Amino acid sequence: MPTKITLPESELPTHWYNIVPDLPVPLPPPLHPGTHQPAGPEDLAPLFPMDLILQEVSDERFIEIPEEVREIYRLWRPSPLYRANRLEESIGGPARIYYKYEGVSPVGSHKPNTAVPQAYYNAKAGTTKLVTETGAGQWGSALAFACSIFGLECEVYQVRASYDQKPARRAMIEAYGATIYPSPSDRTEAGRKILEMDPDTPGSLGIAISEAVEIAAANDDVKYSLGSVLNHVLMHQTVIGEETLKQLALVDETPDVVIGCAGGGSNFSGFSFPFVREKLAGKMDPVIRAVEPAAAPSITRGSYQYDFGDAIGTTPLFKMHTLGHDFVPDPIHAGGLRYHGMAPLVSLLAEEGIIEAESLHQTETFTKAVQFARAEGIIPGPEPTHAVASAMLEAERAKENGEEKVIVFNLSGHGHFDMTAYRAYFAGELIDYEYPAERIAAAMKNVPVVAG
Repeated sequence: MPTKITLPESELPTHWYNIVPDLPVPLPPPLHPGTHQPAGPEDLAPLFPMDLILQEVSDERFIEIPEEVREIYRLWRPSPLYRANRLEESIGGPARIYYKYEGVSPVGSHKPNTAVPQAYYNAKAGTTKLVTETGAGQWGSALAFACSIFGLECEVYQVRASYDQKPARRAMIEAYGATIYPSPSDRTEAGRKILEMDPDTPGSLGIAISEAVEIAAANDDVKYSLGSVLNHVLMHQTVIGEETLKQLALVDETPDVVIGCAGGGSNFSGFSFPFVREKLAGKMDPVIRAVEPAAAPSITRGSYQYDFGDAIGTTPLFKMHTLGHDFVPDPIHAGGLRYHGMAPLVSLLAEEGIIEAESLHQTETFTKAVQFARAEGIIPGPEPTHAVASAMLEAERAKENGEEKVIVFNLSGHGHFDMTAYRAYFAGELIDYEYPAERIAAAMKNVPVVAG
């Protein structure tokens, strides 16, 4: 059995997979923030180029990847699938564990899978500048990288907690030519409003989104770019799962459990949606699990209803699992997962029982990540430690029960820029946050009531 299962560049996917036509029930449409009526392409035009808007609302099952995008993808794609032989040895038992490794991209995560096409379509439409938010900095790094390739300016608003925790990420974003600001900032009305209410706020992805959207909406030659949540973003990531299906077929394996970490939903969706397709078609029947942080448990503790995608209430309303758009999670090190809501597509699949979800505390995930690193040699980023931990716990249960399971998970990025988090773990300084029900209930009071 090979340790590393690779595909030649000729096997790079030629199409993204759009799960919308395969859903068991229709996806509720986004709503205009003012009228609460379904938002049309014209409502999204101030923020996105038309090619991306058409992908957002498409009901085509497969959408061709432009050759210009595939050319850039070839810098790191297809990415390897590993058999975790040494990890299996350290755990013992009959489970076979595989992980798809997205840390081989230029920025060390899965995020360029959508950053590259978003920059491509914006450059094609004549956009001169993209503005975005970022949590841990993986998305900001990816968009800065993609903009540098296609000659676009890039402006990034990074969640304050991560801006302070991860100076190396800031330097990486600047190395690609982008400018970066801590969020909330005094550069926008949204940022000034938040700072006036709480000058010491750690920030949130919802707040940073508000700032970036405000900048884009006020400038005709500037567009907004999002790294998760929206349909077209999740679709771009499906190259991960499509490759994984091919790689598992090469070693004649069918997964029993498919696992990805989940914050807004991009890496989880990109990895799992092709497996969901196969499951719905009756070709396999794996458990498909989204693993979120206990500090931002949108699926496991949130409510499934319409809410804003940002903190201020300027984005469309999305039907999703939400903790309330002004809910500010505590500053865990998995900054990329600190979001109040979950992608509408992921939320719908969870509501329909097609996927399941669990939440884990950061000390538990780092304990497993260290064990993984000492066995496999790769230090996971704080976000995918959740997938690592869930996969290892699954293997331990299989050992206890004597079950021969095939477990596959997405290792969405490495942790080379996150060693401050590991230092905090070794020093015993990581905090596991518990949210009383009343705190979530308080945040939900401000969620708009939408008829129907």
